[in-house]
Amino acid sequence: MSTNTTADLTKSAKLLTKGPWQSAKGERQRRSMVLIVIFLLGIGNFAMHKAVLESGHPMIERIGWMRPRSRVPVSLVLEFAILLATLLFVANGWPGLAPVYAIYSALNAISAWAILTGRI
Repeated sequence: MSTNTTADLTKSAKLLTKGPWQSAKGERQRRSMVLIVIFLLGIGNFAMHKAVLESGHPMIERIGWMRPRSRVPVSLVLEFAILLATLLFVANGWPGLAPVYAIYSALNAISAWAILTGRI
């Protein structure tokens, strides 16, 4: 068997086992999209968090470390740390945390809705 034939067979086998959706460029684009979505969810989380802090709800006043009287509430720093950690983990090959952060954001939205509409 000649070298060209072996190389052609190897190339054909690679094409059969690896589709265009599995290219390195496709993976980078997918990861970039996931990072953008996480970042946008983070912006939404900050907006909901700030709205809840400024709502004057009695529950927020009872929790000392969440009071918006300080320059930067500790809860907003914690929110930023969660967003930053998620972005760093996903950017470094942990894409499984993206759905976890999406669920966290959905729970934040439900909580904010319940507090801001007076259901709690």
